[in-house]
Amino acid sequence: QSHLVESGGGLVQPGGSLTLSCAASGFTDDAYAIGWFRQAPGKEREGISCISDGVRGRVENYLDSTKGRFTISRDLDKKTVFLQMNSLKVEDTAVYYCAARPVYCSTYIHSYGYWGQGTQVTVSS
Repeated sequence: QSHLVESGGGLVQPGGSLTLSCAASGFTDDAYAIGWFRQAPGKEREGISCISDGVRGRVENYLDSTKGRFTISRDLDKKTVFLQMNSLKVEDTAVYYCAARPVYCSTYIHSYGYWGQGTQVTVSS
């Protein structure tokens, strides 16, 4: 059975950095895309960035407010996808999720069939 587990969240001051990890297990190969999403209290879940399957590794960035500050990457050997977050702002506070879907990235959130449990990121002074 396939699983995703996020880690790396925590409390950070504005302007600080965090790196989130999404460890995948149970997938038979690298033919899946991993997306990062976040959900703040009272708001809808939104897509941040996605990296496609292990062969293509195509990156798509969806959220204008995080472009240039957040970077997605993938370590195929460790079956882990990272989200490097720099210059964090108070408005980045949310629960961050990773999710998987076959091969290609998509902006359609419901096309992601596997989700992690989420990790809390709090940006506060």
